[in-house]
Amino acid sequence: MRVKFAYAVSIVAAVAMLTACGKKQDGEAGAGASAATAAAAPASEVTIVKIGHAAPLTGSIAHLGKDNENGARLAVEEINAQGLTIDGHKIQLELDAQDDAADPKTGTAVAEKFVDDHVVAVVGHLNSGVSIPASKIYSDAGIVQISPSSTNPGYTQQGFKTTYRVVATDAQQGPALANYATKVLGAKRIAIVDDSTVYGKGLADEFAKAVQASGAKIVAREATNDRATEFQAVLRKIKSVQPDVIMFGGMDATGGPFTKQAAALGIRAKILGGDGVCTDKVGELAGTAVQNLVCSEAGLALSKMDKGADFEKKYVDRFHTPVQIYAPFTYDAVYVIVDAMKRANSIEAPKVLAAMPSTDYNGVIGHIAFDDKGDLKESAITLYDFKDGKKAVLDVVKM
Repeated sequence: MRVKFAYAVSIVAAVAMLTACGKKQDGEAGAGASAATAAAAPASEVTIVKIGHAAPLTGSIAHLGKDNENGARLAVEEINAQGLTIDGHKIQLELDAQDDAADPKTGTAVAEKFVDDHVVAVVGHLNSGVSIPASKIYSDAGIVQISPSSTNPGYTQQGFKTTYRVVATDAQQGPALANYATKVLGAKRIAIVDDSTVYGKGLADEFAKAVQASGAKIVAREATNDRATEFQAVLRKIKSVQPDVIMFGGMDATGGPFTKQAAALGIRAKILGGDGVCTDKVGELAGTAVQNLVCSEAGLALSKMDKGADFEKKYVDRFHTPVQIYAPFTYDAVYVIVDAMKRANSIEAPKVLAAMPSTDYNGVIGHIAFDDKGDLKESAITLYDFKDGKKAVLDVVKM
């Protein structure tokens, strides 16, 4: 059966584990297992508490999903090394990491699995188009969901008490990009292309609203898809209307080739993209054309975070790869969940959920406190251009 609290199972001494016959393994605990198991367990035993993490670990943006998972895993490993005690019981966190393939259907199946696995909370999903359908399942189960990177405003506007995020929204990111286009670049004629996903189209829509409010003209609005690699037809249409700026709503896997092919066609318009595009990998995909790209990130740059340098060192030492984008956000999301557990003095999901609205936590990404919808009370948008194929901070807009 499904329960709405953390799954707890006692871990006995190593000798007993080797000699016991018929002991239930982690996945074999009875349906009635609950936090009460921990309350009855001897103080010398350890209680395992699962935190779910969901992101694409396969497909064209698997590098971003793995980056998110790494951030969450780093936090779990740190907390376990430091030692965690809740209500007098020793706690060991376990990251239940799942691949949602950036696919809504797969994502909802993963959400169902997390409920069946009795996780105390979920960090995820990466994509808005997956977070939104999955959020209904978490809401029905009463399980906290903290997305580190889903920026579509609709995610937290459904009336669920379980949805939280630790990034800014596209209602902030779109206008920041539009302001750069119209006020900094002085663009009067703007073309917009999106990848038809909830994220890409949602960001493009917010950008379009802000552009129209500024008095600039949208001279083309085109759509592709998130698996496209060939953009010649769309780009020729855009070239014919001679825009000053092209906004691309999508991920780096498509934004990189789009930027490269635009340059090959002789399009000189500056290309703007959101956080999905804003990775160092887009530099590899776009080649030298990346110098014509400006992108935004729905949070502070790692270099602008007070604790960013320390986090980056720990991350690189542990995983031997650079931070892509949202690993600090997943790292903090795990710590926010543990902070709620401490304040609730409980590992039961309903009590952890009840503690979430009063979150007041200072993490790597900065101060974390939530409004009544689960959005950050304080956030920032960072704008980047590219130097030698790598991101370089242009500006920070506090929201």
